[in-house]
Amino acid sequence: MYQLLILIPLNVNINSFDEGWPDFLEAAEGMEGLIRESVSRIDRSIYGQNNIRRIYSFLFRDRSSLENSLLSPPGERAGKIIHDITGGDVILLSGPIQEDSLERIQSWEETTEDS
Repeated sequence: MYQLLILIPLNVNINSFDEGWPDFLEAAEGMEGLIRESVSRIDRSIYGQNNIRRIYSFLFRDRSSLENSLLSPPGERAGKIIHDITGGDVILLSGPIQEDSLERIQSWEETTEDS
């Protein structure tokens, strides 16, 4: 799996951003290959200085799927909208994602302990 992360800094006018977000989401959800999306609303920093207000994650099958989606008409429209609603003050990151459940990890540990 491959993900696109959109980081929204604290200095972005969040009211203007929220007004434009539905248009962005409509365009982004038109990208072929999008599997899942999520948002993390940052409400405090546990350690270190933070300048991020929100983190949006868009999950794709692989890097090629993400790249093709970004270059598609819906992807280009979404890119223009995110630029407009953030005034260009946005951070876009991408990379492979790996997830596992604690249950699966613990079952693997039990199996290696029995060996």
